[in-house]
Amino acid sequence: MLRSLKNILRLGIKELFSLKTDLAMIFLIIFGFTYAVYQPTKNAAFGVINASIAVVDEDGSALSRQIIDTLGPPYFQPPAPLSLEQIDQAMDEGRHTFIIDIPPNFEADVKAGREPTVQILADATAVTQAGAGVGYLQSIVTRAVIDHSWGRDVNIELPVKLVTRAKFNANMESAWLMAVNQLINNITLLAIFLTGAALIREREHGTIEHLLAMPLKPFEIMLAKVWASGLIIVIAATLSLQFVAKGWLALPVAGSTPLFVGGIVVYLFSTTALGIFLATIARTMPQFALLAVPVYIAMNLLSGGITPLDEMPPAMHAAMLISPSTHFTSFSQSVLYRSAGLDVVWPDLAYCAAIGTLYFGGALLRFRKALAG
Repeated sequence: MLRSLKNILRLGIKELFSLKTDLAMIFLIIFGFTYAVYQPTKNAAFGVINASIAVVDEDGSALSRQIIDTLGPPYFQPPAPLSLEQIDQAMDEGRHTFIIDIPPNFEADVKAGREPTVQILADATAVTQAGAGVGYLQSIVTRAVIDHSWGRDVNIELPVKLVTRAKFNANMESAWLMAVNQLINNITLLAIFLTGAALIREREHGTIEHLLAMPLKPFEIMLAKVWASGLIIVIAATLSLQFVAKGWLALPVAGSTPLFVGGIVVYLFSTTALGIFLATIARTMPQFALLAVPVYIAMNLLSGGITPLDEMPPAMHAAMLISPSTHFTSFSQSVLYRSAGLDVVWPDLAYCAAIGTLYFGGALLRFRKALAG
């Protein structure tokens, strides 16, 4: 047992030294936990921010001008004037996300109680902005009509009063979601590719024959690659959380950072084993990339970070339960957003560990066959 531990330690140190000469992989690690976390988080938006809008004012009344004056930053750009004949061309060319058409005699119809119709056209190719923006515009137009008709401080009493409270993200900042998702995605990407590339590199450089000539067991070689790659990613992810997410992006981390780091360790056990498993199937680095990229994309898009699992078809929901990224995403959101403790998130960690054991067992079987072949 002691001899195996020494072999695993020394082989892992060898992996760390071999990574030192792989400048492309070093760049990928630095890029993945700095710029690749910061840039999408800072610039991607799920809500309505600075959306382009145009107005066709067929009425030219005080009420229509009041509606136009209420449109502007931060939700919308200053509205561009548009004629009725230009609507179709403007939408076809994608110049504006929203176009409001105020009909003739709009103010007169409002005063006469005839309930005129204001048309809002939305370019649904910008699906996130289109969905939320229509609701914003409905509220803005309704408020402008009320202010013009009854005064600015008048509140219309409704039979039902709705009170909305957003838990864990009171201002619904999309950056908070993106920062954690990017961190999770980059942990997954680098865990798969770092361990898989290490095995492929052994085969391409011919050093796998040296390992076969040594008194080493397959699980020792595997565990060495797992702990060496995992150590690098844990350090990089922890630094990224502290300096990129909490520092540059000002992400308010509510939960325990040590608990999150412990969860990363458990998750890496699964993903590094998966990387080795994929590397035993591929013979070259291009083959490994073609095999690993679809797996990573599926784990990225279907883990529940962007689309909740409950919204997926039942079969897909069930299939993604065997992916460790699904449980790690749930764990990360609970810890970082909701300040959950180990008593709450231990089932996610248990699932990750169980799935990791299955992946490791399958990778070990494949690895033995690869060494024998």
